[in-house]
Amino acid sequence: MSWTVYILQCADETLYTGITNDLERRIAAHRSGQGARYTKGRGPLDLVYQEHCDDRGQALKRENQIKSLDRKAKLQLVAAR
Repeated sequence: MSWTVYILQCADETLYTGITNDLERRIAAHRSGQGARYTKGRGPLDLVYQEHCDDRGQALKRENQIKSLDRKAKLQLVAAR
């Protein structure tokens, strides 16, 4: 099963990083207010980055790496894709 690490940009310009094995379903959940507490009420949300991983463990590791970056580094990652 393939996993995806993704970054959403919220309407307030903040960035949310997460993982999923069904990106379309997960983004729909975020947009409906059922995704994550952080994104609830911060819409509209735009998918600005996605990276595919082979398994959940790899996706979790990459998610933590991205979350440890500062905002400038995250925006550079987004711009590079």
